[in-house]
Amino acid sequence: MKPVSERLLKMLHQRSSRLQDGEPLSPPVVTTAKYRLDPQPGTEFSYGRDANPTVMEVEAAIGALEEAECVAFPSGMASITAALMVCLRQGGRILVPSDGYYTIRLLLEDFLVEMGLDIVTCPTRDYATQDLAGFDLVWIETPSNPGLDVCDIAEICTRAKVAGAKTVVDNTSATPLLQQPLDLGADMVVSSDTKAMSGHSDVLFGHVASRDADLLAKARSWRKLSGAVAGPFEAFLVHRGLMTLDVRLERMCTSAQRLAELFVQSNKLETVRYPGLPADPSFALAQEQMVKPGFVIGLYFANEAMAEAFIANCTMVFPATSFGGVHTSAERRARWGDDVPAGFVRLSVGCEPEAALVAAVREALDGL
Repeated sequence: MKPVSERLLKMLHQRSSRLQDGEPLSPPVVTTAKYRLDPQPGTEFSYGRDANPTVMEVEAAIGALEEAECVAFPSGMASITAALMVCLRQGGRILVPSDGYYTIRLLLEDFLVEMGLDIVTCPTRDYATQDLAGFDLVWIETPSNPGLDVCDIAEICTRAKVAGAKTVVDNTSATPLLQQPLDLGADMVVSSDTKAMSGHSDVLFGHVASRDADLLAKARSWRKLSGAVAGPFEAFLVHRGLMTLDVRLERMCTSAQRLAELFVQSNKLETVRYPGLPADPSFALAQEQMVKPGFVIGLYFANEAMAEAFIANCTMVFPATSFGGVHTSAERRARWGDDVPAGFVRLSVGCEPEAALVAAVREALDGL
């Protein structure tokens, strides 16, 4: 297990350290479907659906952060789908968080249920007491999206292993710089790199990572056979974004802490959820397994009108779904069917100057 700083340094220099004189620091964007083949091909590059040099560069960079081999996909949902197909069997039993990212539940209930799956849901906070006997796959998302509950990854993975189940952790909201599920016993990690990993809200991307060679081989095979192939332009953008990940997260997490403390003091909110607040139910566990509590804050306004007014009136809040970008953004999650009140807002803190951002948020709250 390497410290985060060592992983970060390896990621930043994993390409530059192997370059010869005259070679470019930035990875070239290789756009091709065809490669030259000898009569008996032995190269890893034979067809665009099999492998691409630009995509392999970003896989190496992410792999340095995960300290594991990784496979890139064209979106976070593509990486989620791959992990499900790799880890599940016909008639298998899966546990998924009822308060986690809703799209995985839709995928399971609308499509993969045809595999005869037994789909069980429970809130993230109840994973600690959930009996894992009989499950083939335990799906973990912590902090949960959007509620920000935290569960004990190491404890759950230990119990799952005893029960004979695989564990997959969706680490999108934390990234491998803030939380390292593979070190805590997870069999596989998935991430929507559309979010903080790339960081500029200009690309769709995802990855799976694992230290289990068989799981990774199956993930690569699924990518090839399903055609869920990441593009070289997108890979280039993600690689570029990764170079500033640490700097961006530092600003985002620092500002999130300041804003969470401001929200707690305001009489315009009913509840504030942020794992960095000492009074938050997730605080103690987040302190143990996360490097920092993240950049997402859950805001509970009294009603939909107040929530929308806050979003509309804050000059530094961009109304949008998704999170993890350089711009602070917010949305009411109830509109998508999440099990949250109508006045719940997921706020993703960006990279704006901290003092100006705090002032703009305070002004918006005062105007409610």
